[in-house]
Amino acid sequence: MELLKNIFFNTDKLVQNSTVKISYTGKFFEENSEEVYIHYGFGENWDNLSEIKMEKTELGFQTELFLLESDTLNFCFKNENNEWDNNNSENYIFELEAPCLDLIVKDNVYGIDRPNRLRKTYIWSKKIRIAVYKIIRYFPKLITGNYKRKIEEK
Repeated sequence: MELLKNIFFNTDKLVQNSTVKISYTGKFFEENSEEVYIHYGFGENWDNLSEIKMEKTELGFQTELFLLESDTLNFCFKNENNEWDNNNSENYIFELEAPCLDLIVKDNVYGIDRPNRLRKTYIWSKKIRIAVYKIIRYFPKLITGNYKRKIEEK
């Protein structure tokens, strides 16, 4: 996902409590800097402030961040000469979304008090299906007399 001209994420949404890969192809990459650091924090007060050295690749400088529970991710970049790319003094600020919990099944929603009951039910349904299959397949042969038993040779 490209959010700005020179910053890319490996996902469509920035979700709290997840890991995201950031690629930077901005000013420092264009100027062939050897080392670039991402300076980042969360929320308007830049909580949990950290700085990580980014890896230089052919596609830009890259790193992975774990996104904490917050409303925004704030960051800027600095190179080995202590020069800053901070989006013209406005920093790079991106909204974080809460994780979607709609598909998580809560305990005992379906009245299953023991997980092995589900397994036993599955096994019994499998046995019943096999029995019905055998009846459908062999019963007409028994009625019409077209059923031949294998005679054991002695």
